[in-house]
Parts: sequence; C-alpha cells; structure tokens
Amino acid sequence: MRFLLGFMWLLHWLPLPVLGRIGKAVGSLLFMVMGARREIALTNLRLTMPELSEQQRRALARQHFQAYSRSVLERSILWWAPEARLRKLIRVETSAGMPPGQIPVAAMTDQPTILLCPHFVCLDVGGAAIAMEASASSMYVAQKNKVFDEVLRMGRARFKPVRLFTRQDGIKPILRALKEKLPYFMLPDMDFGDKDAEFVPFFGVPAATLTATARIAAATGGQVMPVIATFLPDYAGYRVKFYPVWENYPGTDMVAATRRMNAFIEERIKEAPAEYFWTHKRFKTRPEGEPSFYTNKR
Repeated sequence: MRFLLGFMWLLHWLPLPVLGRIGKAVGSLLFMVMGARREIALTNLRLTMPELSEQQRRALARQHFQAYSRSVLERSILWWAPEARLRKLIRVETSAGMPPGQIPVAAMTDQPTILLCPHFVCLDVGGAAIAMEASASSMYVAQKNKVFDEVLRMGRARFKPVRLFTRQDGIKPILRALKEKLPYFMLPDMDFGDKDAEFVPFFGVPAATLTATARIAAATGGQVMPVIATFLPDYAGYRVKFYPVWENYPGTDMVAATRRMNAFIEERIKEAPAEYFWTHKRFKTRPEGEPSFYTNKR
C-alpha cells in the first residue's frame, strides 16, 4: 500500500491532460477485464435507460469506466497538489442569488445546511472545493488498511478541519454538527438495504432509497443545497455547481420528499450520464418476492 500511495503521489506532478488520458486508458482496460463490474453497470443502464440500444449502453458503460478511473488517479491532485493549482482547475458555478463563481460560504453556514452530493465520480472535487473555503462534515467508510485510511482522512481535511463520521457513529453526531451550523456533505443515493429506506422510483424502477436526507432536514430545520461536480471538457479541470436551496423541503411526507430527491438526481444524471456511479448495485435490495436483477449475488 505504501508503494501504491507513493506512486499516486508521483502522479500529482503530471499535467492534468496527461494524467487524464492515462486514467482514460486504464479505464478502457478495466472495462475489458472486470467482467463482473461491467455487467453490473450494463444491468443498471438497461434498467434506467431502456431507450438506448445495447451498443449505446456498452459505449456509455465504457465511458463510465474511463471517467471513474480518471477520478481515482486524479485524486492525487486533490490530495497533494498546491492549493493554487486546484483553484485554477476548479470552476465554481452558482445559481441566481449566490455570489457568481464563488463557494456560497455564507449561505451554507448561516443556518444548518445539507450539501446534497450524489455519487458522481468527481464528488471528491466538490469536497475539496468546499474545504478550501469552509469547514464541513461528512460520512465516510473507514478503510481496512490503516495507512490508506490515514492518507484518505488527511487528503479530505488538508485545507480546513473536516469532521468525518462512519455509519457506525449513527445520526447523532450529524445532528450535532448541523446544529453547530457545520455543513453536512451528504451522499444520499446508495443501496444500504431496506433499513431506514423506502422503495421510491429511480428512473421508473423502485429503488431502496434512504430517507435520511428528508428526516435530517426535518429534525434540524436544515436546508438542502445540492452540489454536483463533473469534468470540464478537454481535460481542462472540473466544474462544481451549486444549485438553489430546495424550497418547502421536506414537508410532512418523507416518502414524497425522497421521491423528489431521486427525481433531481435523475435530471443531473441525464446531463452527464457517463459520470454517475453505475458500478454500484443500485437496485440490489428488492421489494419482498421480487428476484434480483444481478447475476452476481454478492
């Protein structure tokens, strides 16, 4: 692992167009050799984009492998490149009512704020962009390798203090952080089973979706501000876009609020379909009596 991390450190010296092209080549190779993950991506695309031909879905899955591999290698820039370089690579876009081209720090810290960040491959870029301007909190998966876990934590907290929680910590630390007006960087769209989840449509397919976004917003009186990070064309860097705070959210119906969240994520996926995390078994949990969509049951 130390050798691998040393190699990652060396990569951050490369110009982004060179590093990006290496990542794309690695992704093309992984698409050919990682049959199980390739089939998961294709299954997800068959379910969510039935209007595409199989050839089109395979091309999109290949593009996803390329984008994901890019994001992994380019994480070296997020972890070790000078702040000045990062600022040149990240283009911040905001909505009406926010300072143009700037992280909306005041809007995020004046009241409890959930920064809704779905699983696009560049989500760590959004975290880095925010961390250069303001402290925040987030949930992360503790890594089995202690060296890698330490590097991961340091990389995410290299600019401002970041409070990281694990799923084992439960919801109380998140609520405390929000009450302290520490923005919570929330990744809401993975299948963690049916606990604390509801089956709501995702591209028309019932998907076990955590209701935590709506419940936390209701418990804290917090606002939900989506933020999506994607690649800029031609290896020019990254776009981090902040969307308007959701009005009248969550309301009294947590299921309807969760459905609204999924609908928003769908619209963003349509804008950058190759950059969504298709190799996750998004539809693994099924309503009682329904068979699995995936041939690999693990």
